[in-house]
Amino acid sequence: MSWLQDLQHLFGVQDAKQLLLIGMVPVFGLVTIWEMFRFGRTPVYDVRDSLASVALGGSYLLVEAGFYALFVFSLGAWVYEHRLFTIPINGWTFAALFVLGDLCFYVNHRTCHRVRYFWCTHVVHHASEHMNFTTASRQSTLSAISGVWIFYLPLIWLGFDAMWVFFALSLNLAYQYFLHTQWVRRLPAPIEFIFNTPSHHRAHHGRNPRYIDRNYGGTFIVFDRLFGTFVPESEEEPPEYGIVRQVHSYNPVVLTLHEWIAMARDIARPGPLWQRLKHLWKPPEWEREPRPAAEQRTEAAA
Repeated sequence: MSWLQDLQHLFGVQDAKQLLLIGMVPVFGLVTIWEMFRFGRTPVYDVRDSLASVALGGSYLLVEAGFYALFVFSLGAWVYEHRLFTIPINGWTFAALFVLGDLCFYVNHRTCHRVRYFWCTHVVHHASEHMNFTTASRQSTLSAISGVWIFYLPLIWLGFDAMWVFFALSLNLAYQYFLHTQWVRRLPAPIEFIFNTPSHHRAHHGRNPRYIDRNYGGTFIVFDRLFGTFVPESEEEPPEYGIVRQVHSYNPVVLTLHEWIAMARDIARPGPLWQRLKHLWKPPEWEREPRPAAEQRTEAAA
């Protein structure tokens, strides 16, 4: 894999992740246009929703590239200096890194759903009421700033070079782009058993009670099977896409900030400071106590 090391010398480690994702943009664009023609006259696509998703994806890439270059990779280099081992990269060790990286993604993704602070950024991705390739690009502009990269630092500490860790992550994320579609139904059973597929990921995006907080895997679905978070897509109950408290907005700023504002409002409510701060790490649905009926009516009307 000396070709990637050559790229490192040319561009620096901070660009290893972004190079692949940016390089894949033409491919993402082509398959999206192809899907648009396939579903053009159906409810699968909504022009305003897709434009919002693409705008969010572009701002996400720009902010992430800058933040990683300015901070994350310096921190990664520091962690690597204090690593436990030095793990050389070959075919076997890269395969191990990719699987371990997917486990880190699983932990990251599950945390983003069950810890409200991280949900404030991840909710942007789930706010779309449509499931198509543009939904894959819908990411929070504040994702990198919120610190989701922290889940991959243990791999660097273990002994994998930061360049390889983030390159493996970029491969994982590129794969996931193709999961956001209704075009592909079910794949052969062995593939559905091992890998995350469009069917599994459609279930993940469902706001039906049976689908909420399920199927967190990135490339593989085996960690969901191991940790009890797997659920198959049901033909009897198709996923209804979006979030429980729908945003109903196509404004990228509203989509980026609405959950941060809601969390800040909950923290500002009167009560002991320790109880108020729990909104940062408790699940998104957690409430300290039943709120006054007048307050609930005011929020519902907002």
